Amino acid sequence: MENSCHEVKLWSFSCFYAKFREQIFFTWVVISVALHENGTMMNVLITGTNSGLGFGLTKYYITNGHTVYGISRKRNEELRKYDNFRFLYQDISKFSEIETNLVSFLNGLEVLDLVILNAGILNEVKDLKDTSLDEIQHVMDVNVWSNKIVIDTLFRHIKKIHQVVAISSGAAVSGARGWNAYSLSKATLNMLINLYAKEHTETHFSALAPGLIKSQMQDYIYGLPDNEQYPVVKRLKEQRESGHMAEPEVAAQLNASAIKQALKYKSGSFLDSRKM
Repeated sequence: MENSCHEVKLWSFSCFYAKFREQIFFTWVVISVALHENGTMMNVLITGTNSGLGFGLTKYYITNGHTVYGISRKRNEELRKYDNFRFLYQDISKFSEIETNLVSFLNGLEVLDLVILNAGILNEVKDLKDTSLDEIQHVMDVNVWSNKIVIDTLFRHIKKIHQVVAISSGAAVSGARGWNAYSLSKATLNMLINLYAKEHTETHFSALAPGLIKSQMQDYIYGLPDNEQYPVVKRLKEQRESGHMAEPEVAAQLNASAIKQALKYKSGSFLDSRKM
C-alpha cells in the first residue's frame, strides 16, 4: 500500500508543506489578477529602451513595480539591476528576425497591458530634394514598418493587449523644412496607428508627441551649425539652452501620465502630451 497522505491519513510535514505551497500559489494568482484589473501591476513592452525617452519610461515603470519587456539594439547597464526588467537585444530594422525573436522573448506571456513603440531615428537635417530614396526608405523601415511587424506579431501571439502607444512627433504635422524623411515617417506612423485602431477595436491605440526631451537626437541637432533655412534647429537649440528641454526621467513622468489620459480619447488619435 502506498504511504500517501490521503491513504494513511497522516498529517505529515511534507503533506502540510505541499498544501501550504499550493495555497500560497493560489493566493498569489488571485492577488495578481486583482492587481491587473485595478491597473496596479502591468506587463509593459517598450522598444528603444537604451536611452532618451525609452530609457526614462522603462525606469519609470519598473520602479513603480511593473514588469517591463525592453527591446533595443543596446542594453542600458543601469537597468540590469532590476529583477522586473526583461531585455531582448534586437535591431528592429532587421525585419526577418523580429517575429521569431519576439515570440521567443515573450514565450508564455498572455497579457500585455501596455505597448510603447518608442524606437526611432532621425536622418540628416536637409532639404527633401537632397534626400535620397534609400535614406527615406531606411527611416521609414525603422520608424514605421518595423512597428507594423511588431504590432502584427503581438496580435498573433498575445491573447490580450490593452493599450498600444506609438511615440510620434510634432514633426508629423508641422512640415518644418529640413525634417524630410523624419516628418514623412511620423505622419505615416500616425495613420498606421489610426488604421490599426479600426482593426483591433478591443485595444486602445494612440500616437503621442512626447514634447522636447534631451536625447541623442537632440544632441545631434544641438551640434548643427545655424542655418536660416532651418529655423526649427535654432529654436530647438534655444529651448535646450533655456532649460525647456526635459531630462528623460522627467519627461517619462509627464508622458506616463499622458499615456493614462490617452485612454479618454478616441482610439487611433494623434495626441500631444503637452496639451492633455
